[in-house]
Amino acid sequence: MRKQLPALGSVAIVAAVLSVLPFVLSDYNVYLGAEVGVFFIAVLGLNILTGYTGQISIGHGAFMAIGAYVTAVMSRDHQTNLVLTMLVAFAACFVIGLLVGLPALRLSGVSLALATFALAVSVPQLPLQWSNYLGGSLGVQASSKPSSLLGISMPGVAALSNRWIYGVAWAASALLFGMAWLILRGRVGRAFRAVRDSEIAAVASGVELGLYKTLAFGISAAYAGVAGSLFVMASNGFAQSQDFLVVLSLQLLIGAAVAGLGSLWGILVGAAFVGLLPKISTSVPLVGSDNGRDIVYGLLVILVMLVLPGGFAGLLARLRSLTRDLNRESIPVKLR
Repeated sequence: MRKQLPALGSVAIVAAVLSVLPFVLSDYNVYLGAEVGVFFIAVLGLNILTGYTGQISIGHGAFMAIGAYVTAVMSRDHQTNLVLTMLVAFAACFVIGLLVGLPALRLSGVSLALATFALAVSVPQLPLQWSNYLGGSLGVQASSKPSSLLGISMPGVAALSNRWIYGVAWAASALLFGMAWLILRGRVGRAFRAVRDSEIAAVASGVELGLYKTLAFGISAAYAGVAGSLFVMASNGFAQSQDFLVVLSLQLLIGAAVAGLGSLWGILVGAAFVGLLPKISTSVPLVGSDNGRDIVYGLLVILVMLVLPGGFAGLLARLRSLTRDLNRESIPVKLR
């Protein structure tokens, strides 16, 4: 327990800072903070899959799309509150993730990445094919009164405030982070790491390879579904297919790499990288705003990967190791 105190203290400090931010930032920056909370959940889920079981996915934007449309449709047709839509999105994406994970058992490496890439390409096209129900390219408006999604009465309020969205996003992030920590520090987490390190050794140790690889897909997809549900709330209750194209899946993978695969302690940095960098890139004075943004974004991704090949979590590990070495050197040697 004593070894966990520094980590728990760090989590408490971060939680305190995040709790204060919506009261000191401008409304637009609170909105950006809410977006970071959404990406925090998605990157966390992807890290469980890729970082802890070694299964590469380039299709998590598709699961976010599923969660988003579940929320939008349930709100539009049934006026369902946000908490329930998040739970339904979690359950629906968990089941779909399990189904996707079954054929993925025979795939690994590049083959698995290509299979999930196909998922990222095909799922955003489904609303265009079922346009009568899913709105086509125009998307689905969640509700004429998005405030009802919280299950509360807010007369005269036509939309959720950014502070409400921020609070819900980070409350969900905290809950799912705690859930991930409990899962990964127990028997399931040990099985995930065994699969990642060596499938042959894992099977020899009695790990049910198919069970845990599929379970990792389901958990990861469920997290992405909740992120998609919250993404709709941050988008004024609107779900549109163009928000969930392949580039989103690539951004989530970049976020997981920046955070540091196989660790939970860099997730916030990876989420901030995904959520804030595209906005920061637009302010760089290059010719052509869109092209300039993409150039700056790409260069920064390359720079971060060169400087931090193990991600932010790898940097923290190196700093802890350096601190331990310095402490050893500072301990005086007692002469007999």
